[in-house]
Amino acid sequence: MEHDIRPWGEYFVLEDASTHKVKRIIVKPGGRLSYQYHHHRSEVWTIVEGEAVITLDGVDKTYKKGEVAKIPLGSKHRIHNQSKDDLIFIEVQLGTYFGEDDIVRIEDDYNRG
Repeated sequence: MEHDIRPWGEYFVLEDASTHKVKRIIVKPGGRLSYQYHHHRSEVWTIVEGEAVITLDGVDKTYKKGEVAKIPLGSKHRIHNQSKDDLIFIEVQLGTYFGEDDIVRIEDDYNRG
């Protein structure tokens, strides 16, 4: 199983197919992913533990355990864990390409390009 450590937390790839990719993502307390978009995939995020603040095209909304956010292709998005506990969500990527190089970062707390 593919695993990667990032400044905001870590992720595990649960499935990687030609039509989709599934990740289990853990965001540390206070961590947030870059504000980004993708050219080749949409995403569906299901919160399984904790509480998330999700920004979608400039609008913030809080999501709790069991709630689902749909990220359309090309939409600017980010997820932020403002709590004291880990945030865990399942990300399902749908599209034609799922490489990490299909991340266009608009804003990043960790100075990644």
